[in-house]
Amino acid sequence: MKNWDEIREELKAPFTTNVLKFRAGVGGKQLAYIDARAVMKRLDDVVGIENWQCNYEDLSGRVICRLSIRVDGEWITKCDGAGDTKIEGEKGGISDALKRAAVLFGVGRYLYYLPAGTTINNLPAWAVPK
Repeated sequence: MKNWDEIREELKAPFTTNVLKFRAGVGGKQLAYIDARAVMKRLDDVVGIENWQCNYEDLSGRVICRLSIRVDGEWITKCDGAGDTKIEGEKGGISDALKRAAVLFGVGRYLYYLPAGTTINNLPAWAVPK
């Protein structure tokens, strides 16, 4: 069984480039992101399908995701939320809430720190899987 330090390191590891996606952000800056299925796969691969769960709640028009990971028999829960998206409405809000809750565990957090102008072809060495 993995300890919390091992789990944390595996959760926050960079994703392979075939999982990364980019979209235009404010001022035309490219923003890197992953989809909810990449988050689910990371959780499955790191802790196993039986050791994570999520619950959703509507809170004043925002979807709140409570993401829990079991480590050494104890459940650790972190929560975050998102509103409906313009593209997929409620479904997009649910996916975004899961991704945002997973970031609290370190999943994909490094994407927020990519330098301006980063694309799939010029990722810094620290953002490429070892």
